[in-house]
Amino acid sequence: MNKIRSLIVSLLSATIGEMLVVLRPEKAKKLSEKGMTVSIGDNGLSISERLMRRAILKKVENRGSLDKLAEFHQNYWTNKGADFFAANNMRLEHVHLPFCDFIFDHLQEKLSTQPEKYNTLVEIGTGNGIVLDYLSSRFLEIERFIGIDLNEKQTKINQEHYKNNPKLEFVASDAFDWVNENGQENTVFITFMGVLEYFTEQRLYAFLRKLNSLGKIIFVAIEPNGIDHDFAKNPNSQVYGPERSFSHNYPRLFKTSGFELWHSSKKELEGNSDYISFLGAINH
Repeated sequence: MNKIRSLIVSLLSATIGEMLVVLRPEKAKKLSEKGMTVSIGDNGLSISERLMRRAILKKVENRGSLDKLAEFHQNYWTNKGADFFAANNMRLEHVHLPFCDFIFDHLQEKLSTQPEKYNTLVEIGTGNGIVLDYLSSRFLEIERFIGIDLNEKQTKINQEHYKNNPKLEFVASDAFDWVNENGQENTVFITFMGVLEYFTEQRLYAFLRKLNSLGKIIFVAIEPNGIDHDFAKNPNSQVYGPERSFSHNYPRLFKTSGFELWHSSKKELEGNSDYISFLGAINH
C-alpha cells in the first residue's frame, strides 16, 4: 500500500508539481529559501506546495546537486525548527526518548571503563533541549552539557526554559563552525533521531575527521537509514525517503575517520518505514 501511494505521489510531483513550479516561480523560490525538509503534518503546507516541494527536491537530486539538497535542509531547520519542535514535543519525550534510552545505558558503561574523565557532553541538533536536560540528570559525573542548534528562536526559548539548570548551555550555531572554534578533547558528542542525515557524505566525513583531531572523543549517533540501503551493494551514502535526506554508511564513515565502534545496532520504530541505527564510537 505504501509503495502504491509513493508511486502516485511521485507521478503527481513529476507532472502537476513541476507545472506549478513553472507557473509559480516566486512560490518555488520562497519554498527553497525557507527550506523544504518534510515534517510530521507538513507544518501547514497545502497540497500544491507539497507537490512543488517534491518536484524541486527531485529536480535537484537528478542534477546530482547534493550540496543544494543539504542547503535546503539547513534552511528548513534554521527557519522552521522551532515550529517543528513545538509540534512534536510530546512524541519526542514519550516515544523517541524511551525508544532510544538503552543506548545511554551502553554509554554509561563505556564511560565507566575510560581512564580519563569526560567533562563535557555536546548534543548536535538539540532542538527543544528535552534530551540534553534528561542526560544532565542521568550523567552526573559530566560537568557541562552543551546543546547546539541552527535555530536561534529555539535556542533563546531553551535558554529561558532551562535557566534553573546550571549544567545546561545552549548555542545557536552550525555544528562544524562551533567545533572549529570550541571543540576540545574528552568530550562526548550525541545526535538524536536524525541530524547527521542532513549532512552530505563529504561534509560528514570532514566533520568526523575534525572531531578525531581534537583528542579523545566519544560519539553516540542515533540516525535513520533507508530500508533499501544495502551497504554491501552501495557502501556510499545515498539519498532516501520523502525528505530526500542522506542515508549514510555510519560504520564505514566512523572507521575511515579514525574511530572504532563499541556499539552498533538497529531498530524499527513503529510507524516508520525505515530503521534507526544506533552507533557508539571512540577514536584511537
